[in-house]
Amino acid sequence: MKTLSVALLITIAAAPLGAQQDWVARVSPEIATLVRELTSSAATRGLPIDPLIQKAIEGSAKGVPADRIAAALRALAGQLDVSAAALRRAGPSRPDTDAIAAGAFALNAGLSDTNVTDLARVSRPRHTEAATLRVAGTLAAMGVPAAQTVELVTQVIDAGGQSADVVALPAQVTAGVAHGQGVTPAQAAAGLARAAAARANAPGQQRPRPSHP
Repeated sequence: MKTLSVALLITIAAAPLGAQQDWVARVSPEIATLVRELTSSAATRGLPIDPLIQKAIEGSAKGVPADRIAAALRALAGQLDVSAAALRRAGPSRPDTDAIAAGAFALNAGLSDTNVTDLARVSRPRHTEAATLRVAGTLAAMGVPAAQTVELVTQVIDAGGQSADVVALPAQVTAGVAHGQGVTPAQAAAGLARAAAARANAPGQQRPRPSHP
């Protein structure tokens, strides 16, 4: 699929959140009203508001009809709620807004709320949940099935991979597709997962798998 857009996907997913002061001037009055309603409601529930503002700006800049932008905004608001709930199931700590936004990105890319919970659990304590979820969302958007995405990220972390190893996975899948004859993103991801599993099972390399509630 979309391997040529991997850099863009990572950039969008990892972009620092920070509401732009002039966003109202960049959207229609109708969309501005909806954004105010959605962000006010989201803020009271501890959800990030910047993804909603950015979605409105991006849709308006592309000339997307207002009704479609409104539908996308409402869908995103729902995904933020689902992401927050999935992250809360992963453990006792309250999820931060970066992790919630990254979880919503992963959900939009095709992962389930159960996938988000599982990835948050496997990330702890050595990895940042937000970074792991951004990587998983990017892999899913590239065409790696959700179950394979979770397996690959989990295998790399369980094999002792560092944060840089997880972040490098989309580029490695892209390289596997580019260098293989007819290799799909799913096949490239499967090869990386097998390699990680082999490292984890190598003599002297076994690590106890963390128990998850």
